[in-house]
Amino acid sequence: MKKQLAFLTVWGIFIWIGAAAAAASNPFSVSGYGVIHYSHFDWELDPGRRAAIDVERLVIAPKYRINDAIRLEAELELEHGGTGSTMEFDKFEEFGEFETEIEKGGEVIVEKLAAVFSLMPALNFRVGHIIVPVGLVAKRHRPQHYFTTTRPEAETHLIPTIWHETGVELFGTLGAFNYQVQIVNGLDSTGFSSRHWIVPGHQLRFETVNAEAPAFVGRLDYALRKGATVGISGYYGDTAANRPKPDVDFTANVGIVSLHGFYEVNAVKVRALVLWGTLENAARLSKVNRALSNNLNVKRTPIGSTALGGYLEAGYDVLSLFQTAPRDTSVDVFARYDYYDTMASVEGVIFDNPRWERTTWTFGVNYHAHPQLVFKGHYSLRRLATTDKNRENTFSLGFGFHY
Repeated sequence: MKKQLAFLTVWGIFIWIGAAAAAASNPFSVSGYGVIHYSHFDWELDPGRRAAIDVERLVIAPKYRINDAIRLEAELELEHGGTGSTMEFDKFEEFGEFETEIEKGGEVIVEKLAAVFSLMPALNFRVGHIIVPVGLVAKRHRPQHYFTTTRPEAETHLIPTIWHETGVELFGTLGAFNYQVQIVNGLDSTGFSSRHWIVPGHQLRFETVNAEAPAFVGRLDYALRKGATVGISGYYGDTAANRPKPDVDFTANVGIVSLHGFYEVNAVKVRALVLWGTLENAARLSKVNRALSNNLNVKRTPIGSTALGGYLEAGYDVLSLFQTAPRDTSVDVFARYDYYDTMASVEGVIFDNPRWERTTWTFGVNYHAHPQLVFKGHYSLRRLATTDKNRENTFSLGFGFHY
C-alpha cells in the first residue's frame, strides 16, 4: 500500500510540474498510457478457469530537456493494479503436476531511465536503462497500436514485452531509414520454459541484474510513406553467463530475427510480424534447469532449441463510409491470425510438446471515441496442436488511453 501511495504521489508531482512547465514554457513534459480489460474463458483443458479483470498497466513517461543537445527520459509502469505477491494456479507447466506457486503480483517497473545526446539526425546516443527494439510491439506498444485488448500473443509469448535492459544505444535517421544499434545486459537462462521460451529469462526477479555477458541488438526500419513502415530487427547474446550461480560450463547463445511492418493509411490498418529464434545447447540447459532450487521460483521445464511465431492483423474504419461521421471518431472492424510455437524444434530426448504449438483467429471491434481513447472488444479462437482438448476460446472487453 505504501508503494502504491508513493507511486501515485510521484505521478501527481509529475502532472503538477508538467502543467507548470507548459505554462512557463519549461522544457519538462510528461506523457503516458493505460489499459484495463475483462476476459471470459472457454478452455477445454481448463474448464474451471475463472473470468478475470486486469488493471493491466498505467505508464507515466516524464522527459526533461537540459539543453538543445541533451535530454533525460524515463518511463515508469504500474502493473496489475498494485504491488506485492499473488498466487498463480499453473496446471500445465510443472512436469504434469497441479501446483500452486507464489509469484510477484502487481509491481512498479522502471522501463526506461536514460540520457539522450542529440548530435545530428544521423547520429545520436542514448545511455541508461532503455527499450530493446526487437519486434513490432517494442516500438508500438500503446493501446492504439494494436487491435486486441492485450498485446499480440504471437509476439508476447516469444520475447519479453516491453523488453527493457541497461546499456548504450546509437541511433539516427538516414533519409527514409531509421536505425538503432545497442549493447545491453543479457538474459538469464534459468527462467526459460516450454510455454514462454526465453520470455521469463528477462531479469526481473532480483534487485540487481547479472551482467557477465552482454547482448547485441540491431534494428533497421524503412518508411515507405507516412503511416507505412517495414523493418528488420535482431538480438544475439549468451544467456548462460548471466545465471544467478556459475552452474554451467557451456554457452547458451540466443539469436532472434524479426521481420515486421505496418500500413495505417486513411481507413485501412494492417500490421504483421514474423519472428524466429534459436537457443544454443537447449537440451543441456534443460537438464541443468531441472535441478534448480524450488526457491528460485522458475518453471524448470524443457526448452525448445528454436521458436517461431508471427501474426497478421487487418482492420477497416467503417465510419469512413459515412460522410456525416464525427471527425475524431472511428470504428475499426478487424481480424487477426496468430501462429506461434515455442518448441518449433528440440534437441536430444526432449519431447516436442504439441501443446505449445498454437494457432489463433481473433475477430473484434475498436471504437475510438477520441484519438486518445479507445474501447475494444474481441473474441479469439485458439487451437492447440494436440489431438484432444485443444480448444481455448476467449471473449474480452477493455479500454485504453494515452496522453
